Amino acid sequence: MTSHITVTPFLWFDDNAEVAVRRYLEVFDTTELLSEQRHRDGTLFIAEIRLQGQHLTLMNGGPHYRLTEAFSLSVSVETQQEVDDLTAALLEGGGTQQQCGWLVDAFGLSWQIVPTALHRLLADPDREAAGRAQAAMMQMHKIHIQGLHDAFDGRS
Repeated sequence: MTSHITVTPFLWFDDNAEVAVRRYLEVFDTTELLSEQRHRDGTLFIAEIRLQGQHLTLMNGGPHYRLTEAFSLSVSVETQQEVDDLTAALLEGGGTQQQCGWLVDAFGLSWQIVPTALHRLLADPDREAAGRAQAAMMQMHKIHIQGLHDAFDGRS
């Protein structure tokens, strides 16, 4: 195998990939439009972007296929403020909040906004405490870090 292999998520949009690209470039701190290909009429066909170091390709492919919750982008964050801000920004314009920190943005792309504390708590060797944190998460839509800690510590 060669070391030049890369794997890039390729996302199929109906006709709103350009609006999605602009939104994602606004929402995340470290972003870059890497390239774009346009149709003769000037409308976007394919765009390559980098979000927080992750390359993504977005294509306006028409109504033949739809994005589904079977694929999501997981975003690890440290603070509740980051959870709140990213969730609000990605829900703007018609997205829907779902269980366990998942959401679907207005373009149909699924996201998971996951505080790093969740990973630490669920991996803790105290399986009973980890189970309480997991049970608390299952009751949440947007993840609340303090609620996870309270459940872990048996305070809820």
